[in-house]
Amino acid sequence: MLTSMVKEHHKEQVKRKQEQEVRRKEAIEASNELTQSLVDTLNVGVAQAYLNQKRLDAEAKQLHMGATNFAKQTHQWLQLIDNFSSALKELGDVENWARSIEGDMHVINQSLELAYKASRATQSASLAGSAVEASTSSTANGNAP
Repeated sequence: MLTSMVKEHHKEQVKRKQEQEVRRKEAIEASNELTQSLVDTLNVGVAQAYLNQKRLDAEAKQLHMGATNFAKQTHQWLQLIDNFSSALKELGDVENWARSIEGDMHVINQSLELAYKASRATQSASLAGSAVEASTSSTANGNAP
């Protein structure tokens, strides 16, 4: 009897060990499936984040290039405006210079006109004086006209 009880107990222990081993394998398999499912879910999120980051990097690079081009174009516009402003300044300077020259030419013209008139008056007076002298000398010599 005792041996049969020991045998029966031993059989039950073996049976329980087998059931426990089956349950342990099922638990490990379920744990592996859960782990794989979690890793897959995490990988999908990581992959999406990686794609988003890659897209953001490309857009940031494009934005940087656009900003650089805009800065270059703005610099060119500023240079163009500065050159235009300088040209307008020079044009104003040329206009003032032309007015100054024009005023000087009027003064010179008036001076020359006055000098010419004075020289004509002097010549007329000289000719008139010569004619008076000639007529005076001819009357003094007895040659009357």
